[in-house]
Amino acid sequence: MRLNDIKPNPGSKHRRKRVGNGESSGLGKTCGRGHNGQKSRSGGGVRLGFEGGQMPIYRRLPKKGFSNVRFKTNYAVISVGTLEERFEDGATIDEVALRDAGIVQGQRWDGIKILGTGDLSKKFTVVADQVSEGAKAKIEKAGGTCSEPSPELINGGEESKSAPAAEPAEEAPAPAAAPEEASEPAPEEPADEPES
Repeated sequence: MRLNDIKPNPGSKHRRKRVGNGESSGLGKTCGRGHNGQKSRSGGGVRLGFEGGQMPIYRRLPKKGFSNVRFKTNYAVISVGTLEERFEDGATIDEVALRDAGIVQGQRWDGIKILGTGDLSKKFTVVADQVSEGAKAKIEKAGGTCSEPSPELINGGEESKSAPAAEPAEEAPAPAAAPEEASEPAPEEPADEPES
């Protein structure tokens, strides 16, 4: 094989669509934009959500009330069948192992959840935030165990990384107070003699 023999995989490269180059190109004349109208013009078009002038959907629906959607907990869901395929017998499966294996990706997950879909015959030590009853039964039946991550792992190891609190230093004994010298009585001033 030589360098000039190397070619891309079939289907990975293709010619771009050349519009406006005659009707035989398949997208000639109107270039796939139709015959007339606002969206056929260069630079034309309507903004996102525009419904031709009628009241748009985002104004027709009420916005009353409160929703917890923004505060929901998003779990990365993995089945026991996936664990069976991707890990060896006796492995310890936690978030770090799942990320190293490429099963869990991205930073948008708040935890790991294991579901019981699939068959399991290997013995695993599973450390996950949530495990369904079916998954727990299959893991324990295969001889494995399930547990929740420790607080150190949940907080990103901040507790373990933080320096131990410094012990209060022992206070040095205060120096003994020097004995006060006996103060001599001040000499008494002579009383003024009465004038004769």
